[in-house]
Amino acid sequence: MLFKATPRVRGTGSAEYSRGVRVVEIRSAGGPEVLVVADRPVPEPGPGEVRLAIEAAGVNRPDLMQREGRYPAPKGASDIPGLEVAGRVLELGKPISVFRPQVGDRVCALLAGGGYAEQCVVPAVQCLPIPAGLSMIEAAAIPETYFTVWTNVFERGRLVAGETLLVHGGSSGIGTTAIQLAAARGATVITTAGTDEKCRRLESLAPGIATINYRTDDFVERVKALTAGRGVDVILDIVGGDYTARNIASLARDGRLVQIGLMHGDTSTIPLGPILLRRLTITGSTLRARTPDEKGAIAAALEREVWPLLASGTVRPIIDRTFRLDDAAEAHRALESGQVFGKVVLYNTAITTAE
Repeated sequence: MLFKATPRVRGTGSAEYSRGVRVVEIRSAGGPEVLVVADRPVPEPGPGEVRLAIEAAGVNRPDLMQREGRYPAPKGASDIPGLEVAGRVLELGKPISVFRPQVGDRVCALLAGGGYAEQCVVPAVQCLPIPAGLSMIEAAAIPETYFTVWTNVFERGRLVAGETLLVHGGSSGIGTTAIQLAAARGATVITTAGTDEKCRRLESLAPGIATINYRTDDFVERVKALTAGRGVDVILDIVGGDYTARNIASLARDGRLVQIGLMHGDTSTIPLGPILLRRLTITGSTLRARTPDEKGAIAAALEREVWPLLASGTVRPIIDRTFRLDDAAEAHRALESGQVFGKVVLYNTAITTAE
């Protein structure tokens, strides 16, 4: 049974847990079995930070990589996995330079680590109000994917209405987010997936989505056919490796390849001629090691440009399944299975239940 601490109230809307908080630690590099439940002291917010009571936390592929020893936490970040959470503000660090959030507010937040826990601390600028109509479970599936998609597809990739986006791995959390946001902002979307069933589900996310089963079709040839030989304007790729040259072949003149993952490795042989002749751009980024100010700027853009779409139901986080915090190892096994469509979320049974 999940440990539930008895709170002692300290001021309006704030609680301090006397016996520590429940967390999921990585015992050593390895498989899902190395995730173990432990108790740790209550985290203390520093200047500009807030302490949250976590109700739900998203599970992402970087968490799997960290567990395997391939993606260590940045210097100064928590060693506990978990990059996105939803919950309530318990305490404000002093001084704090933003007017919100305030104690008691419902927020979702992007973390550099520490999400698999009952409580965490996070820079206040990385917190956003939960969009109207969304549950804590849904809100916990937003930050990592929406921050990633916004900064890569729309800032680095410069996708605008009327252009065409190719999304690899469309059934992932990143993929389902990119597809919906691009379509909502007036772009044409093509996406790849590994089964016909996933392709059909992706087509239901927004009108006009074109899908490619990469196991049965050559995505380069299908892209050419779908675009009358022109190619796509932007590619969001989580694969890398042998996909790189094929991505270049799929880009239109002035096209942009945005690399955010390396599932097929970090090396590739690519032709330089097409890059020159078609004025192509290859870019990429990581999110976790960015400064709070940089992440805060992305948060501000999301609240301005994307939060109205979430509140209206135009876009939504896609939740495949949920697990108790104690069952984090099973959540990792599910994500590794390749059978997930959208997001996996952990929920804290000491506060909430799966919704």
